[in-house]
Amino acid sequence: MGKRGPKPKGKVRIKWSSNFAYAIGLIASDGNLSPTGRHITFVSKEIEQINNFLKCLKISTKIGKTFSGYSGMWAYRVQFGDVLFYKYLQSVGLSPAKSKTIGRLKIPDEYFFDFLRGVFDGDGSTYSYWDKRWKSSFMFYLCFASASKVFTDWLRIKIKEFVGSTGHITKDGKGLTYQLKYAKGESFQVLKKMYYSKRCTFLSRKYLKVKKTLAIVGKSLP
Repeated sequence: MGKRGPKPKGKVRIKWSSNFAYAIGLIASDGNLSPTGRHITFVSKEIEQINNFLKCLKISTKIGKTFSGYSGMWAYRVQFGDVLFYKYLQSVGLSPAKSKTIGRLKIPDEYFFDFLRGVFDGDGSTYSYWDKRWKSSFMFYLCFASASKVFTDWLRIKIKEFVGSTGHITKDGKGLTYQLKYAKGESFQVLKKMYYSKRCTFLSRKYLKVKKTLAIVGKSLP
């Protein structure tokens, strides 16, 4: 019987924390597990997002660029190999070609909103407008987008469980993605949980946009 090779060493320390959960949220939205069984790829148009991802996983690797034929834009890209982390991501429910197959994930309850903040920074958005039908009526929506109905339903169930906000699910104009939306008061309940501290990791652009919008209705975040 031949000698066994050395055990693989993981680059990522697998231990749940605010930052680790946030990085898992980013992978669930904008990350990819390659068919090789060892490589994890993360792509973003914003360098801050890339740096946050690397910081949260406490790794360093070369940052490259890739062109998306879908969006017609260049984006930043990082890829690294880590068999142990890859297998761990599979154990929590992630997989290659996950866009439509992602479902319920095994996220510790205490870190769910850190994870959700990562999902929001990856595939979430907010929009607002003054509704002309009613005087001084300001509308504000928080949205999470996914091509998977199961994942969208799971997010909705977990958010209702933790804060009581029900939200509603629609499909985009092309029918390609599901959108979980929260309006006004419900959205604020979710955002308070996501942005519970200035020390947590987030994409500055989205955070500042949310703060400016909430200020219009007299609400504030840390």
